[in-house]
Amino acid sequence: MANTLFYLSLSVIWIMLLYHMFLMQGGYFHYLRYRRPIPEWEKNQHPLPKVSVLIPAHNEEVVIERTIKAMLRLDYPKDKLEIVVINDNSRDRTGEIADEYARKYPYVKVVHTKPPHAGKGKSGALNQGLAHSTGEVIVVYDADNTPERKAVYYLVLALLNDPKAGAVVGKFRVVNAATNLLTRFINIETICFQWMAQAGRFFWFHVTTIPGTNFAIRRSLVEELGGWDEKALAEDTELTIRVYNEGYYIRFFPAAITWEQEPESWKVWWKQRTRWARGNQYVVLKFMWRIFSLRKKSIMFDLIYFFFTYFLFFMGVIVSDVLFVTNMFVDLHLQVGIVAMILWILAYFLYVTEVMIALSIERTELNVKNFLIVLLMYFTYSQLWIVLVVYALYLEFKRVVFRQELKWYKTERFAADKKSAPPAERQV
Repeated sequence: MANTLFYLSLSVIWIMLLYHMFLMQGGYFHYLRYRRPIPEWEKNQHPLPKVSVLIPAHNEEVVIERTIKAMLRLDYPKDKLEIVVINDNSRDRTGEIADEYARKYPYVKVVHTKPPHAGKGKSGALNQGLAHSTGEVIVVYDADNTPERKAVYYLVLALLNDPKAGAVVGKFRVVNAATNLLTRFINIETICFQWMAQAGRFFWFHVTTIPGTNFAIRRSLVEELGGWDEKALAEDTELTIRVYNEGYYIRFFPAAITWEQEPESWKVWWKQRTRWARGNQYVVLKFMWRIFSLRKKSIMFDLIYFFFTYFLFFMGVIVSDVLFVTNMFVDLHLQVGIVAMILWILAYFLYVTEVMIALSIERTELNVKNFLIVLLMYFTYSQLWIVLVVYALYLEFKRVVFRQELKWYKTERFAADKKSAPPAERQV
C-alpha cells in the first residue's frame, strides 16, 4: 500500500512538472511575438475611450502618495482619464492624502466608503469605486503600485484592437526584490507565474487569469456580470471564470508594466499567501460543481488545473514527503529503489530548468545569485507553500462551517528606500 501511494504521488508531481515545462515553452513563444501587433494597432487610430482607474485603499498611508504620483505621470490624455481612489474605512491618513491630490487635479476623485459597505474587502471597495466612476474602460491597480508611463495606454490599446478580449492583463514586477532573501524568492516566483502560467496558458489555450492589479476590463462587461463577488477573497480569479463564461477571453499583454511592493517579512507573506490560497480554493469549490454547464469550455480545463494544483498536486507532494521521511524511522517496506531516486533527482533539475528559462526572459534576472537562490527555493520556499495550502484549507473549511464574515485581508506595506524606489519615479 505504501509503495502504491508513493509511486502515485510521484506520478502526480511529474505530471505537474511536465505540464509546467510545456507552459514555459508557450510562455517563451509568447515573449517572442507579443509586441508584433503594436505598430499595426497604433496605425488603426481608434479614438481612445475614457478610462477610470480604480485604486482600492485600506490603511495605505505609507504608499498611497507614491501610487497617486505614478498615476499622474501616466501617458494618457488627461481629459479622458479618471483616477478613483477608494478610501475604504481607513484609520490612517490615506483619505487625507488622496483628498489633497483631488483638490489639485480635477481628474482625481476620492470615494470615502461608509458602513455598511465599508471595510469588508477589496471586492466591496471595487464595487463602490465602479458606482462612482464614469469611464468606458475600468483599470484596476493596488494601492502600492507604480505603473510605468505607458501601462494604461497599452492595456487600452490591446482592448480596443482585440474585440474578443473582455479584459487585458499586463505584467507586474517586484520593486523591492533586492531587500532580502524573501523578496528575492517572491521576485523569482512572480516572474515564473507570469511567463509560465500567464503567458504559457495564453499562448496554448487563450486562457489567462486576471490578477489583482494592472488589468483593464470593459465597463459594459463588469456591469453585465454584476460587479465583483464580495464573498471572494481572490476576487480576481473569481472574476476570470465569469468573464470566460460570457464568451470572452482575457489577453496577456506584458508591454503594460507595473511595479509593486511585496512582503518583506515572513509573517506578512504568510497572511497574504494564505488569503490567495483560500481565495483560489473558494473559486474551485464554487465552480467545480457546475463545471460542465460552463459556456466557455477552455475554462473547464483551467478549473481542473486549479483543482489539480490546490488539491491533488499538494496532496501528492505531502504523501510522498510523509512516506519518505517516515520510512527513515519506521520500516514501511517502502521500495524506493534507484529508479524512484533518479526520478526525484530529475524532477529537481527539471524544476530548476523551468525557473531559469523564465528568468532568462527578464534578462537582468539571469545571474549567478538568482541561480543559487533557485537551487535553495525547492527545499525551502516551495515546501513552505505546501504547509500554507493545508492551513488555508482548514481556514476555508472553518469559514464555511461557522459562516464567518469576510474582512479586509490587507497586506502590510513598507516605506520604500532608495534601493526599492519605483521605476516610475525615474521616468520624469
